[in-house]
Amino acid sequence: MSIVEIKQQATQKMQQSLESFQHNLTKIRTGRANPGLLDTVHVDYYGSMVPISQVANVALLDARTISVSPWEKGMGAKIEKAIRDSDLGLNPASQGDLIRVPMPAMTEERRKELTKVVRAEGEHAKVAIRNLRRDANDGVKKLVKDKLASEDDERRSQDEVQKFTDRFIVEVDKMVASKEQDLMAV
Repeated sequence: MSIVEIKQQATQKMQQSLESFQHNLTKIRTGRANPGLLDTVHVDYYGSMVPISQVANVALLDARTISVSPWEKGMGAKIEKAIRDSDLGLNPASQGDLIRVPMPAMTEERRKELTKVVRAEGEHAKVAIRNLRRDANDGVKKLVKDKLASEDDERRSQDEVQKFTDRFIVEVDKMVASKEQDLMAV
């Protein structure tokens, strides 16, 4: 593996870590409704557990209410039970074929608790990015040890790896700040 390949691989993995962090942030609930909130909820569909989005249409009714429209008549009760049993703290209500999922108002204490969770998730993402930096630098050191690259190349690549590591860390910080602002503004 060359220095260029090591840097490309590290950049790709850091981007994946950033995307994973972003996905984790969508699971942290603000007071606003978001159809993606139900992505983690699975429902029993003829013996197999599938995401709600595969058995129903999930949309927003308004800023604080998610609507779930099952594609089959018999699925309404199962979907409602799956949402209620999930750890999201939601209380769905059926209206004929439509299931309404209102977002409960958040207390100040819960908001502060969630900002701590967001910061912890941000730290995990930063640690993952720093570990990828270390792995990239170790890969380059191995090339130098095997006499496949010079020490000047090592120094240059470490500087470049540090630059894009810093860029990803700044991006994580921005995402944490944005999510905290969302949590406190609602």
